[in-house]
Amino acid sequence: MSKSSIQFSRRNFLRTSSLASGGLLIGFNLFTACKSDVKPPVDLADLNYNDFNAFIKIAKNGAVTIFSPNPEIGQGVKTSMPMIIAEELDVSWDNVYVQQGVLDTKNYTRQIAGGSQSIRFGWDALRQTGATAKQMLVNAAAARWSVDASELTVSEGVITNKAGETLTYGDVVDDAAALEVPENAVLKEPKDYKIIGTDRRNVDIDKIVTGQPLFGIDYKEEGMLYASVLRPPAFGQELVSFDAAEAKALPGVVDVIKIGDKAKALLGGEKVNWTAQLSGSGKVVVLAKTTWDAFKGKKAIKAVWSDATPLESTEFHDEKLNALLDGKDFVTMRKDGDVNKAFATADKVLERTYESPFLPHNCMEPMNFFANVTDEKIHLVGPVQTPEDAANTVAELLGRDVEDIHLEMTRMGGGFGRRLYGDFVYEAAEISDAVRKPIKMVSSREDDMSTGVYRPAIKYRIKAAIKDGQLTGYQLKEAAINGNMYGLIPNFFPAGTVENYQVDVANYKSNITTGAWRAPYTNFLAYAEQSFFDELAEEMEVDKIKMRLDLLEKVKGTEDERIQYSAERMQNVIKMAVDKSGWGKQPKGTYQGFVAYYCHNTHVAEVADVQIENGLPVVKKVTCIVDCGIVVNPLGALNQIEGGIVDGIGHSMYGSFGFENGVPTANNYDKYRLGRMKDAAVVETHLVQNELSPTGLGEPTLPPAGGAVANALKAATGKRAYKQPFIEQADLWKVKEEDILG
Repeated sequence: MSKSSIQFSRRNFLRTSSLASGGLLIGFNLFTACKSDVKPPVDLADLNYNDFNAFIKIAKNGAVTIFSPNPEIGQGVKTSMPMIIAEELDVSWDNVYVQQGVLDTKNYTRQIAGGSQSIRFGWDALRQTGATAKQMLVNAAAARWSVDASELTVSEGVITNKAGETLTYGDVVDDAAALEVPENAVLKEPKDYKIIGTDRRNVDIDKIVTGQPLFGIDYKEEGMLYASVLRPPAFGQELVSFDAAEAKALPGVVDVIKIGDKAKALLGGEKVNWTAQLSGSGKVVVLAKTTWDAFKGKKAIKAVWSDATPLESTEFHDEKLNALLDGKDFVTMRKDGDVNKAFATADKVLERTYESPFLPHNCMEPMNFFANVTDEKIHLVGPVQTPEDAANTVAELLGRDVEDIHLEMTRMGGGFGRRLYGDFVYEAAEISDAVRKPIKMVSSREDDMSTGVYRPAIKYRIKAAIKDGQLTGYQLKEAAINGNMYGLIPNFFPAGTVENYQVDVANYKSNITTGAWRAPYTNFLAYAEQSFFDELAEEMEVDKIKMRLDLLEKVKGTEDERIQYSAERMQNVIKMAVDKSGWGKQPKGTYQGFVAYYCHNTHVAEVADVQIENGLPVVKKVTCIVDCGIVVNPLGALNQIEGGIVDGIGHSMYGSFGFENGVPTANNYDKYRLGRMKDAAVVETHLVQNELSPTGLGEPTLPPAGGAVANALKAATGKRAYKQPFIEQADLWKVKEEDILG
């Protein structure tokens, strides 16, 4: 459920050249088939197209195909990126057909789905792309009428001269395509937008709900075999030997092979890509006619494994992280003033430690990829967030030229950072290279959860100095498994608000693969810092909202170019959240928690309303204020905002995951609790109106959610949760395992 009160508001990306590509067949539409006025489907393959650039093709009947270059993981870019082009091209959205672009490093840049940056980095170039094509069409019409192009007007693909005569884009498309590409085409003013800022349905929605092939898991080719990979059962183990006799005897099993030598060589080389989160162990692959046959064959493999490195457990990780926090082996990422002096001279020092577990990504669509390696080319198809890195790594893995690789992107059933890492792509390529047949590597849910890439376990220790009723010192220490926060985070709030400010990091190198998880690091840090600020306000006996607003005043007018956030925009979302949420005015039995946070270039404030039912906390509502600049597709924006909040609440409340002797403590949903439909809160969204360039939206609403709930729980119980998941905190309430698993 959601209630939305939307206030509509309103870097180099394209290398222009021609892109030859086939048409897209728009077929039977279940939802319009029964309507008497429905237009017949258009076979785009039969249309005579002219390519204006790598993004746009226009046919003589006025139909426009726009290619969406970036991977689609549910964040909506396959709809919103073409909307930006169509706006500046000035065509009717009804005449636009969208097609997923392939990996094309000559025509596109930053074909990545990560960091909530697709729209932000594509904004200017996508507008310029549409505006340039429009100018070419106008110039062609001007030449035909022998008038100056400045005399002509355009609306929804129709060009009009002063005499009232008209030409459609289809009328002049042939002439326009032959013209030189103009430079510095004039862009629209936001007040003139007709498409941007309006609700547009997901371009794939009909296919999604009718189960038509869109996702990597759907892709197949004639003669393709399915591959299931048996990987080490524990992190730190390697394959010694295996017996495949029983597996080979099963119906549908075609062959059993071993891979891993090429991956091991890749990992030992100098050009290994950061996306190659591969085990150095050998792996056993069952090739079969169906996924079920392959899965059954894998279970029949009798493998022997040895311990190559120590097998780690959660208790071991806790000890290592605590030792790091207590030690002195830190890297300082930002240092202002002298925090040690501030603490030494303080009237009072507040120090707290916050803990988070590992988390799997739990994409609805399990990892999978198609590969067909031949002497002539390498054909790759599937769901990956980093297609260019995947192609480069496959080339390195197989000793081939990257020009040999043709990589097609499918829609993804979830990414959340998991598909930034192409281990499943590289396995598929190594398998196909070994058997020289088209294969589809498909993981089971258990494979995904037990042999994947995880959000790292992290602990934060935050320390504040109070002198004469003022915050005079602030130190954040991070202890993490494998990696530390990226370099921009130390410059987020409260950087710049405290004279003596320091961020220190340390990590333990583990054999458990870790990586980005939706809103990396901030997904937990927001909860830790914002919980700390609430407690700090209580310690200082000041209003928690006013404290944040006062601190932000100190950043206004700063000349510190390192500061990432806007104090004014942050103050604005805070004030709106207080107003829209009815802060402090809720009826008895409803407890509120407040958070304001900045990440992925977006300012967000959230207020969570929590009630206690049958001894357990229930998040009833979240009021969310978002300043992400111009909103391209409000309907898509709401999906991202609400999804991020539901995800953030679910994992902070229930997400529990660890390791015992290198083996994950859960491999399916019988032992791992996600947020359920019944747990979903009402989300009331308010979008700030401005005309600033768009910023991220797929991730920014997730980090504040956990902090808002934690602060509401403190209001409800009088006790603070210093660990996630909250539901397991026995000092807050009595919880049974069946309550946790639901």
